Amino acid sequence: MKHRKIILIGIVLIVLMVIGAVVYQRSTRTKAANTLTLYGNVDIREVNAAFDDSGRVQKLLVQEGDVVHRGELIAELDDRRFAAALTAAKAQAANQKAVLAALLAGSRPEQITQAKAQMDSLAVIVRNDKSTYERLARLVPTSAASRQQRDDALAAYQAAQQNYLAAKQAYILAVKGPREQDIEAAKAAYRAANANADLAARQFDDTRLYAPEAGVIENRILEPGDMASPATPVYTIALTDPLWVRAYVPEPNLGAIKLGMEAEITTDSEPGKAYHGWIGYLSPTAQFTPKTVETPDLRAQLVYQLRVYVCAPAKGLRLGMPATVTIDLAQQLAPDTPLGQEICGHGAGN
Repeated sequence: MKHRKIILIGIVLIVLMVIGAVVYQRSTRTKAANTLTLYGNVDIREVNAAFDDSGRVQKLLVQEGDVVHRGELIAELDDRRFAAALTAAKAQAANQKAVLAALLAGSRPEQITQAKAQMDSLAVIVRNDKSTYERLARLVPTSAASRQQRDDALAAYQAAQQNYLAAKQAYILAVKGPREQDIEAAKAAYRAANANADLAARQFDDTRLYAPEAGVIENRILEPGDMASPATPVYTIALTDPLWVRAYVPEPNLGAIKLGMEAEITTDSEPGKAYHGWIGYLSPTAQFTPKTVETPDLRAQLVYQLRVYVCAPAKGLRLGMPATVTIDLAQQLAPDTPLGQEICGHGAGN
């Protein structure tokens, strides 16, 4: 009787173990069916930073591997000739400004008073020369004066008249002030001088090179003393944000992939560490499997490129590093599922 109980208990344990194994296998198959694993490489953008003007490199302020922020000063050119050009342009602009200001202010009261005094003094001379001429003209018939004296007096009178008319016009111009055309010409010259000064200031600023975006200095191409130009990069900067994994989806799995789906990213360099990300791009066109794609099945097949963006820049992910992407196909997406930082905010941490 005792042996029968032991045998019965053993049979029950065996049955339970078989049932557990079946349930576990079904659970494993279900989980595998709802999970898509892709293989790709970490990808980032690069930018070649170069000066906007030509000159000799004076200072390089960062080294390869340094982290830089957008707008950070990273290199300088020899700025002596640019500084001299800027000083000259500013002086020319200041001169044109003074000329324009003088025209806009018009004639000073002292100038008007001076012009009127000159005109009045010449009017007195005209009256005096006229009187002398008329007196000599009356004396010529009586031979009390010669014709030569009369003619000299007439010439002096006519010259005095011309001088008076010139002084009168000068007085009128002093009262009216400069012409509108002269003012407009001075304004145009002032604008041109200002534009030239702005250009000189921009060229001076171009002797400073600033990081266009945040990233890591990947390559330092030039050194102090080298000649730089807009066509010659000084640094290559790897942009660490955005950071994504470029992977390829086989055509049979294409229908299960949706933009905005969350994904986990792992690498061989940090086993057990997962980075959270989201699918932000899916190619609309197919291509044959590139030779660089690492998949278990090496036969040629049509695939679609996708990008799995990493939620935050991660120092453990480097350009070209092989990565494994795991996507839960059972996840449900609402029609208005947000992309980007909104997804990263409620997902798993890095």
